[in-house]
Amino acid sequence: MITIEIQGHIITCHIEFGKRKKASITMDLPYMVTMKVPNGTSEDVIRQLVMQHGAEIIQKSERMQQVLDGPQAKEYEKEGKGAFLLFGENYALHELIPVEGYTEAELRANLKKFYFAECKRIIGQRITRYQQELKVKPKSIDIVDSPTKWGSCSWDKKLTFNYRLAMAPPEVIDYVIIHELCHIHHMNHDRSFWRRVGSIMPDYKEKEDYLMRHGRAMTL
Repeated sequence: MITIEIQGHIITCHIEFGKRKKASITMDLPYMVTMKVPNGTSEDVIRQLVMQHGAEIIQKSERMQQVLDGPQAKEYEKEGKGAFLLFGENYALHELIPVEGYTEAELRANLKKFYFAECKRIIGQRITRYQQELKVKPKSIDIVDSPTKWGSCSWDKKLTFNYRLAMAPPEVIDYVIIHELCHIHHMNHDRSFWRRVGSIMPDYKEKEDYLMRHGRAMTL
């Protein structure tokens, strides 16, 4: 492991040597990366490679930190007014669920149930297409409440999706579906993984950026 200062930030870099022709770099946590390099690569070369990606590492770290800091809480109004996202569009609370006669705690619980149901419905509708395109089949699909992840794929092909995805535009939901389905064959974020994602959704980076920029607004 080595540390490198970039733009005033300390970047922790874990090094993995192996029988490979080219180096690759992946983000693990904010300001923490893994560098996979060919056997015998010198520390100076590794430092140069990390420095070359410095601006991108800082930018992604800042966005990732915003997500890890957690969603930005909304305020509920008794009248049921306020902006709540559903599939990328803003709605007043009373347009999504009944509001009369409920306490704020009950409104929060009912709205969460609503989003869970909507997320399960749209994931179920859209995942079939991409399963066929990618020729993969998950063992199970669950909707969960996660503070940091939009989706995940376990080693035994079980997929989970964050219920808050129901707040995202459909094409962003599609990106997360594709991302997790691709993990069934590629558990790491290596070049093969991203090539597979890009073969189905060439503009996937735009969808990734959307989640980074708007993730904190996608909350109850």
